[in-house]
Amino acid sequence: METEVPSLPVEVIRYILSFLSTSDRKEASLVNTAWYAASLDRSLQKNVIYNLQASSACLESVRDLGWRQSPSVALRNFDGVPISNTVIQSIMLHLAPILENLSLRGSYISESSFVSLITSCYNLRGLDITGCNCLFMSGILLSKDKSKARMAEALVNLQELNLSNLSYLSDQTFNRLTECTPNLRKLSLASCHITFGFDPYRGMSVFNSSAVLSFSNILHFINGQAATLKALNLSRTTITNEAVWSIVQVAGLCLEELVLQHCRDITDEAVSAICACQPGLTTLDLAGCSELTGKSVLAIVSYLQCLESLSLSRVRNITDSVLKDLATIPTLQALDVSECYQVNGYDLIRGLASPKAGSKLLRLNFSCCTMVKDSCVFSMARVLGGRLRELDLTSCVYITDASVCAIVYHLKGLTVLRLGWCKEITDWGLQGMIASNNDSESYSKGDDEFSRSFGNMGFFAPPTYLYEEPEVITESDIEASKEQERASLSSLTRLKELSLTACTKLTDTSIIKEIRFEELRTLSLSMVREITDESFISITMHCRSLERLSLSHCNRLTDQGLIGAASHLKKLTHLDISCCDKITSQMLKVLMNECKWLKSLDVSMCGGLTVADIEQLQLLHPTLTNVQARCLGGDDLPLTL
Repeated sequence: METEVPSLPVEVIRYILSFLSTSDRKEASLVNTAWYAASLDRSLQKNVIYNLQASSACLESVRDLGWRQSPSVALRNFDGVPISNTVIQSIMLHLAPILENLSLRGSYISESSFVSLITSCYNLRGLDITGCNCLFMSGILLSKDKSKARMAEALVNLQELNLSNLSYLSDQTFNRLTECTPNLRKLSLASCHITFGFDPYRGMSVFNSSAVLSFSNILHFINGQAATLKALNLSRTTITNEAVWSIVQVAGLCLEELVLQHCRDITDEAVSAICACQPGLTTLDLAGCSELTGKSVLAIVSYLQCLESLSLSRVRNITDSVLKDLATIPTLQALDVSECYQVNGYDLIRGLASPKAGSKLLRLNFSCCTMVKDSCVFSMARVLGGRLRELDLTSCVYITDASVCAIVYHLKGLTVLRLGWCKEITDWGLQGMIASNNDSESYSKGDDEFSRSFGNMGFFAPPTYLYEEPEVITESDIEASKEQERASLSSLTRLKELSLTACTKLTDTSIIKEIRFEELRTLSLSMVREITDESFISITMHCRSLERLSLSHCNRLTDQGLIGAASHLKKLTHLDISCCDKITSQMLKVLMNECKWLKSLDVSMCGGLTVADIEQLQLLHPTLTNVQARCLGGDDLPLTL
């Protein structure tokens, strides 16, 4: 007689679950009651955000989340209709006491419902009311002392407050709200209408305007909150150099994170002041600050020796030469120079390869840097080696199969790889080979001319310099040995996200053979027009963890392929099959029966579907909360049903 195998202790199961992704934990929780109980542990819920819609179907979910002790919830599409109020009442009853993070982003919730909901949440650490303009339109939010006192009691431990994109936020309502948050560490006022150019109070210390949100009032708040405030976001505002100078010089203020995206009025002088006065910054985001030059980079290198993440995206005056010294920042882990059109990467790689280099980059973004070529990618791959985790080369239009060979051989630790719109990449590259042709290609760098000729049609393995000690490679080095062992795309076994959007030379040949990743969560093959049902079925069979899949404009896909693949997509939550004309309503029925977790579906401009098909789909599957269905049957539905 077989003896019953004893179950594992809950502590052991909980430890195992801590290594799994959210979707894998869902599957593991179905093993038995012990695993389900272990999956409810509060420590496993910290980084999970549950999205709730204003619908009757969510009422049961709210009760279940309360039992699960889920600390983070985002409410979507809430307004003043009765069902929204009913769901809010249920949240107050079952979830409010345990909530730590609450997002109401873009909701049209009433002031009374907002106050009732927040005052019932005594453990809030983060509150996001981005775009909730209806709360501030009247100007009477928290105007009653009783309501304000209850709010202050509930928000005493609040650490993060997001007030972005609030058109009607004034000094008066800002003060009422922030006076309830004495321990605030992170504040976002991105896209708010802040007056920097004049002082409506003419030097007086009373800030009570109900019409404007003034910088003088915000500065007064920062002075009072300097001891606790660590992160500030003033993106997409008209902040000036003088305002930046005033903020960073506040006594006792020690910022760790500063985000100034698309603040087009600040210059190098402002960045120099930031670096000199706030040397403890670990995150600095200057994306889209178009007036900045290389002087800002030099200031960053001189002062910010604790910096971990730097974004210079769309700072188009930045040249490659000034990036070299960034490699001397010992803590730098993430660098974004996307859409910096003068950057080719050579000097940055030289800096990383130098003996003085201290940074250990984990994430690198060269997206839309059109001067980046194969030689830069070869050098970067060899210098950074297995430690790089995320690489974005989207729209680096001159890179070829040679770059792919370098990436797959050297960057074995990659979890994110984006090669969208790199149209020179072919099946050869994904399979670790470089196709040859009869053309000689000429390159120039400085005063030197380089050329390469691949001879007759055939292929050769990655050149020998892939395996040598790190140094900066020139274009002439690409013509090398044909005898070395090669690696293919499938050797990147840790990939969780892969984008090959608009790599139009790819076909079933490489897709079937190489896209086989057990841990892959996100895949985009949009506009790869040559792939067929065969490759799609192969992908779903070998990538069982897929959660997001984009196949837009893949015109050769049919119902047969999607129906055959649906049974393997148990974890799928987002699917884009827009502009796939051979898709019909038959596929949708099978898809919804097999993909129980599907939340978002894009079938825009699918010629085989009608408006009636989508309406029927929505009626039968209320959990499908986001459907993009434009231009079906000659009609144009709203963007989101």
